[in-house]
Amino acid sequence: MTNGPTFLYDCDTGIDDAMTLLYLASLVRAGEARLVGVGTVHGNIDPLTGALNTLRVLEAAGAAEGVPVAVGAARPMAQDVHYALDWHGTDGLGDTRLPDPAGRPTAESAPAQIVRLARAMPGELTLLATGPLTNLGAALLLDGELPSLIREVVVMGGAFDHPGNITTHAEANVWHDPEAADLVFAADWPVVLVPLDATHPTAVHDDWLDRLAAHDSPVARFAAGILKFYETAYTPTLKRRGAVIHDALAAMLAVDPGLGEYAHRPVRVELRGELTRGTTVWDARSLPAEDVRRPVKVAVGSDVRAFQERLLTALTSF
Repeated sequence: MTNGPTFLYDCDTGIDDAMTLLYLASLVRAGEARLVGVGTVHGNIDPLTGALNTLRVLEAAGAAEGVPVAVGAARPMAQDVHYALDWHGTDGLGDTRLPDPAGRPTAESAPAQIVRLARAMPGELTLLATGPLTNLGAALLLDGELPSLIREVVVMGGAFDHPGNITTHAEANVWHDPEAADLVFAADWPVVLVPLDATHPTAVHDDWLDRLAAHDSPVARFAAGILKFYETAYTPTLKRRGAVIHDALAAMLAVDPGLGEYAHRPVRVELRGELTRGTTVWDARSLPAEDVRRPVKVAVGSDVRAFQERLLTALTSF
């Protein structure tokens, strides 16, 4: 009997999504979670490449059996598509040029998969989203009852008191599809939002990376290999060797909410600002205005040491 969350994972499989898939696979192996499907979306890379990357990672972890991987939205709702090749490589996995996976994506679209699984497992699914939110927005438009069917939505995205990472104020996942993100934050379902404010302090550096590289298992070698590109991309930002594995923090807080500190506020997305489109906005005043939106549980910090150690343990557990 599996304890712990039942995950449906929506991602744009680049490097930190891959680390998160390995973390989830370690939980599945330990009987601490279920992974019932993965959907991919434009973002770090196009969604078909992302789906093939997802299959590569799951196969490397021995976790591909029984996990359908669906290709989702290839572009945002209301703007041109952009990819993050400078951060994740032209193949999404640090230009490692890995062989094709044995498996193939399913014929079902990722938004349709969300609706189907939510209908089949009402009240059970933790919908973990670590890419642009186009698939979730589309699923909300497909099925107006979806919010009542999902146990929890956990999103890596946004920035509040932290600068943006794609524009001055906007975080990449929200900026890649602001309209979809606003639909998700407006819907009447429990949302946990894990923004840059929480993820950036978890950056891993030399000691952690060296400990991973020293572990001579195929999965640890796989993880260390794709992280090399990410380390190089992050060095100018962090001013030293390191990387921020944003998405894994969202997954870990979904499993163990007690690792985080939270604020509860309605969240909106700026859709029209010339300099601020894609910015997540909350009312941080001591007397916030009344808002019809359901408050979002926003992670404002975490137990950094516990996150880093648990992630390293997961990546070296295979």
